Amino acid sequence: MNWTTDQIKDQGGRVFLVTGANTGLGFETARALAKKNAFVILAGRDQHKIYQAMLNIRAEKPEARLEAGLVDLSDLSSVQAFAESILAKHQRLDVLVNNAGVMFPPPGKTKDGFELQFGVNFIAHFALTARLLPLLKKTPGSRVVTLSSIAHKNGKIDFDNLKLEKPYNKFREYGQSKVADLLFALELQRRLEKNGLDIISVAAHPGISKTELLRTDQPEMINESPHMSASQGALSSLLAATGKLEGGSYIGPDGEGEMTGYPTHAFVAEYAKDPLVASALWEYSKHELGIDFL
Repeated sequence: MNWTTDQIKDQGGRVFLVTGANTGLGFETARALAKKNAFVILAGRDQHKIYQAMLNIRAEKPEARLEAGLVDLSDLSSVQAFAESILAKHQRLDVLVNNAGVMFPPPGKTKDGFELQFGVNFIAHFALTARLLPLLKKTPGSRVVTLSSIAHKNGKIDFDNLKLEKPYNKFREYGQSKVADLLFALELQRRLEKNGLDIISVAAHPGISKTELLRTDQPEMINESPHMSASQGALSSLLAATGKLEGGSYIGPDGEGEMTGYPTHAFVAEYAKDPLVASALWEYSKHELGIDFL
């Protein structure tokens, strides 16, 4: 049987935080969770778009329990301030959904000097997860969901090119950011287990979904490839966030090439399973951020 939102149990009393929740997959994830009575923190960098997203959800479910969270993932000081505000305001966090991302932008760096895709898609979420860990620890059975991509299969971590030291290749840099996300999700699970914590880490990918992520310069990717709506693409994230799963699971669409379909266990490239690469990336990230994280 195909998994749909009908299979999501009532989420009343549970708190979810979704980054990039103002549009696309993040919005559809937040929307579906709110309809199941979750308290949802919609995080994004554009206050107007976040409030509009909240209005759109409340148009369908007036009693939806929502909160706006302002964070710029290209600025680690903003990530820190946002995390501190969540820690001060909330007593629990059941699920963190590391969803936000950029894809194929012009060459650029984050405020902290990382190549933009690597910095936003991976480094910012590594930092956010680290800073929200105390709240996740306080919440029994909490989990972290990190979004990767079928592009992870072509990704490798080049430790000499995480700050745009080499000529920019948007495809290579995107693949690098997405294999980093999957390496992180699997390494996080290993470290949570090692520390005996009641938290699991899982990952998901949306196949090829028609979202604003492709607004930069790749409309032909959507027009020429099999693709699905953002609401269909968000099913992988929703199963990862709410389903009965083991830590370390990776969820994606079940169709040909994992481009479309309904969520199931997805293919993980051997490179993404490499604990030595994952550990090196973890230590690099901790050192760059100056934080102690598991």
